[in-house]
Amino acid sequence: METITWQDFEKVELRVGTIVAVDDFPEARKPAYKLTIDFGELGTRRSSAQITEHYTREDLVGRQVLAVLNFPKKQIANFFSECLTTGVADEEGRVVLLSPDHRVPNGSKLY
Repeated sequence: METITWQDFEKVELRVGTIVAVDDFPEARKPAYKLTIDFGELGTRRSSAQITEHYTREDLVGRQVLAVLNFPKKQIANFFSECLTTGVADEEGRVVLLSPDHRVPNGSKLY
């Protein structure tokens, strides 16, 4: 594991946002959704997320998630992902989203 400095970590903009829309993403190589996430004063961003095994579209709307906002846009098929929605793999490799366990303001920064 590579060690980073505190200054390196401070550069990562990990923010909380609320999913406001979820669309299917049939063009993706692996099953995924297109998420629209509200980050409050920071605006909305779109993200592709391979989370179809644990979550339905209805489960996701209104859910808060943790995302990295300062990565460059990434093209996935015909879609540009504007942030990285974070998650961890379960024992079968399926992604489980990272979320605060209490509601916080959209745009809140991870410290």
